[in-house]
Amino acid sequence: MPSTDRSALALRDLRRPLVLTRLGLVAERLWRAFWPVLSVLMVVLAALMLGLQDLLAVEIVWGAAVLSVLGLGAALVRGAMQFRWPSRAEALARLDETMPGRPIQALIDDQAIGNDDPASIAVWQAHQARMAARASKARAPQPDLRLAARDPFALRYVAALALAMGLIFGSILRVQSVSDMAPGGTAQAAAGPSWEGWIEPPRYTGLPTIYLADTEGDTLDIAEGARITLRFYGEVGALTLSETVSGRTEDLPSASAPSQDFIVTQPGRIAIDGPGGRAWQVALVDDADPQVDITGAPEAEAAGQMSLPFTASDDYGVIGGQATIALDLPAIERRHGLQIDPEPREPIVVTLPMPIAGDRRLFTESLIEDFSEHPFANLPVTFTLMVEDETGQTGETAAFSHVLPARRFFDPLAGAIIEQRRDLLWNRDNGPRIAQVLRAVSYRPEEIFRSDTAYLRLRVILRRLELFNEYGITDDQQAEIAQALWDLAIILEEGDLGDALERLRRAQERLSEAMKNGASDQEIAELMQELREATDDYMRQLSRQAQQDGQQGDQGQQMSENSMQMSQDDLQRMMDRIQELMEQGRMAEAEQALRELQQMMENMRVTQGQGQGQQSEGQQAMEGLAETLRDQQGLSDEAFRDLQEQFNPGANSGQSQQNQGSEGQGQGQGERHGQQGQGQGQQGQQPGQGQPDADALAERQRALRDELGRQQQNLPGAGTPEGDAVQRSLDRAGRAMDEAEDALREDDLAGAIDRQAEAMDALREGMRELGDQMAQQQQQGQPGQGNSEGDRQAQNRDPLGRDQGSNGSLATDDSLLQGEDVYRRAQELLDEIRRRSGEGERPDVELDYLRRLLERF
Repeated sequence: MPSTDRSALALRDLRRPLVLTRLGLVAERLWRAFWPVLSVLMVVLAALMLGLQDLLAVEIVWGAAVLSVLGLGAALVRGAMQFRWPSRAEALARLDETMPGRPIQALIDDQAIGNDDPASIAVWQAHQARMAARASKARAPQPDLRLAARDPFALRYVAALALAMGLIFGSILRVQSVSDMAPGGTAQAAAGPSWEGWIEPPRYTGLPTIYLADTEGDTLDIAEGARITLRFYGEVGALTLSETVSGRTEDLPSASAPSQDFIVTQPGRIAIDGPGGRAWQVALVDDADPQVDITGAPEAEAAGQMSLPFTASDDYGVIGGQATIALDLPAIERRHGLQIDPEPREPIVVTLPMPIAGDRRLFTESLIEDFSEHPFANLPVTFTLMVEDETGQTGETAAFSHVLPARRFFDPLAGAIIEQRRDLLWNRDNGPRIAQVLRAVSYRPEEIFRSDTAYLRLRVILRRLELFNEYGITDDQQAEIAQALWDLAIILEEGDLGDALERLRRAQERLSEAMKNGASDQEIAELMQELREATDDYMRQLSRQAQQDGQQGDQGQQMSENSMQMSQDDLQRMMDRIQELMEQGRMAEAEQALRELQQMMENMRVTQGQGQGQQSEGQQAMEGLAETLRDQQGLSDEAFRDLQEQFNPGANSGQSQQNQGSEGQGQGQGERHGQQGQGQGQQGQQPGQGQPDADALAERQRALRDELGRQQQNLPGAGTPEGDAVQRSLDRAGRAMDEAEDALREDDLAGAIDRQAEAMDALREGMRELGDQMAQQQQQGQPGQGNSEGDRQAQNRDPLGRDQGSNGSLATDDSLLQGEDVYRRAQELLDEIRRRSGEGERPDVELDYLRRLLERF
């Protein structure tokens, strides 16, 4: 194909991009020539929409109009002079500039030399073929609309901003007011009467203010309580107001007053009489009553905290509410202690939690409270929820009947104690019956009580209850006995939490009882978590003991060939399997697996090395305190037997052999404390005389107190925070012993038993703190051994203080809280924060802190 034909064909294919390029050039030149015209128009339109013509004098308005017309004309003339229609050649040049090698120009050019040389012609044709192929890919360039060089002060942006403000804060309808200024217009040179008015809805509605001049029609729908403000301009008396919506009858202002302000309280009519006046018929918008619904049955966690979900709504928002929980007498099974009529008791009234942030027109929340200690706990009740809006309107639910969820006690003895507490709070006339039941329960204490402390507490409660029954139980005495029974049930249910092994056993027993009694999934999950924590504590205790024995005993001691090693992961897998079986409803298999786990934990022992060296100072102090605790327990038992003998002489005669055993123990105590003569003399009395007299018991109590004081002087860790904590606990034990001695000398055996129980509790606390102190010292290394090992361990920890992985890896071998537990714990914390934030009686500083927590999370 000849080169001329090829060039023409290639240029014909460029028709579409060439047209687009030419249009782009037209847009560039129009924008560059006429942007001042557009800016002037935007400024004028913005001023008119903002209503500046209504605020300024007519002379100023006309002057501005003349300047605007002159500026607009000048801009049009300037633009017309600068604008030039782009030619086809300019469009081809612009398009050619966008491609490498300028192929369009190459297609237009002719061969200058070598027209007679076939080789030269062939090269030229090949070149044009390549340029034609390149030109076929041409794309129209985007127009260059930048005006920074032509508008260095960005006046076009100022005009656009003014127009945006006019659209947002003004009204396009105000533009027509310019016509009133023309000769023959409705307003006489802005000198006639004019007015303005606003409707401010009540704040709680959240509605915007309405400008009366912009309203259409002659009907207004207004919320009750809205404020209407009117301003009259011009000659006083030219405009007057008449209205029937405020209901005012006294202290009425003049109808022609320049300023009018009133509240809408009823439907009616508003009229502005005079030139340019208007009239409206006002109708009140109904404010619907708030609504609240209970969306689910209340549930309780294992610890007793109740959660009641509900949904509330209102057209303008709910401001508060409360829940009323009343006893549902017809639904109660009246038997045992519930046969008699209950004492009058006010319903429970609690404040409903409200969302701190967000929309209160429709929300869902949960009422979270703990009613475990309330007399209505675990009894049929009715829930009635009420909410209120800003105007004082209320809405409430129908009575919702359900058992009041509270803590459940899975220990049989603790459950029996709680049942008697319920009967006492039901009616104090149940006092004699409760005393009989408690006496029957404590008939054989060695078979049902795990600790003497719990048994002693029950006997003290029983004695005081029987005393109160003789003279009539007052309100304070009823509350005292109820609280004592609750504390006793907690002790029986939870056991001694300071002892890791005892805690583990209690967790296993509670879980087993829960499976038998058909506990809820949530309760079983929480009891399973308690079992995991107890197992972890027990394994840590075994590990500490193993480390102590390994350092003090024979380092080369090896485990027996028949011993079995278990890791924490093995125990975790077993507990996961138990939980999985329970979730599948296979309770028999789960209980069997739990028994196997319990047997395995019971069989775990830490082998003690033979030929241990000299005991450390801490171990000696621990053994001394343990012996003092045993002696105090024996002395308390003897005081209790004396108390029984006072109320029931001869009741202990059948236990003479057991008493003799305790007497022998008492003799040993007397010998250890330097009281051989008194102790043995009293223990040698005839069986009919029973226990030693109060003076002898007081002397033995004095000896125990002196021995404790001697031990306090030899405790390790003096001057450290841990050592001070041990000393404070032992000081409490010493004061309780002194008070017990005084009570024994005054022959107040009941008071002495109470003080001895306090002393034993303080001793146990001191022993626990001493054990923690020894474990901490063990981890830090023994004195005199240097800090090289501690430094090496410190260097091998990550920024969180955990041991890093082996072989220098960045990972850590310590596991963090994972899985569903972390989400469950987070939800519990969030629910607690919401519950506390809904309690209006809390300090403002605390409420503000809780609100900020909820807004953040």
